[in-house]
Amino acid sequence: MAESKNQSEFQDFLPLMAEKLGGDGLIGELCNGFRLLMDAEKGVITFDSLKNNSSVLGLQDLSDEDLLSMLREGDFDGDGALNQMEFCVLMFRLSPDLMDQSEVLLEEALELELNNSHS
Repeated sequence: MAESKNQSEFQDFLPLMAEKLGGDGLIGELCNGFRLLMDAEKGVITFDSLKNNSSVLGLQDLSDEDLLSMLREGDFDGDGALNQMEFCVLMFRLSPDLMDQSEVLLEEALELELNNSHS
């Protein structure tokens, strides 16, 4: 099967994680990943924090342009950084195998989020 050259070269562990952890666990792991990559002072993932922490995700070989491209692709509100929701959505979008499952997982996560905010 031919790999698309437009996709960044990284191993896609999300489907395996989703299978092992279920929706809630996967969202929890994504949140942990977000915390590892975020700028602690700003509470968002900036280009600098992504570049400085990219080795955590095995992305240290990506060029600055690739990292900027990832940031731009996930930055829905146009502030030049990724908040937690933008990061999670981006991770799902970068994982083609998860696209089929992502709607269900996101529904579970949103339901969990709503239940937690009421308690």
